[in-house]
Amino acid sequence: MYDYLEAVKEDVVDFIKCDIDLKDFAEREELEEHLNDELFNCDRVTGNASGSYTFSRAQAQEYVVDNIELLEEACDEFGTDAETVGKWFLSEDWERMDVTIRCYLLSQAISEALDDMADELEEAFDEE
Repeated sequence: MYDYLEAVKEDVVDFIKCDIDLKDFAEREELEEHLNDELFNCDRVTGNASGSYTFSRAQAQEYVVDNIELLEEACDEFGTDAETVGKWFLSEDWERMDVTIRCYLLSQAISEALDDMADELEEAFDEE
């Protein structure tokens, strides 16, 4: 079974390591806010900018089918009605459903990634 939260968290960590200079931020909250704003529309993390993270309908379908309960939670959170979700299924818009789940989990993934990096963050913020 595909673990969305772990996958998004890994992408967040990769983004931080490759694209973020921790010294540009005074504290964790500032970094966390920046990441939530920046990554919501980042294809490397959510796929929301282009509408696809996997760039593969079949791969997205596999991920979504394994995680229908997350899709339901995401749709509830974003106020997506059952008619819209039904249209996604009928049109086999698996990539849209996949992106929806990734966006839904983004904030939690960022928080957990930063928790895992606590020592590194503390060191960077203490240098200021």
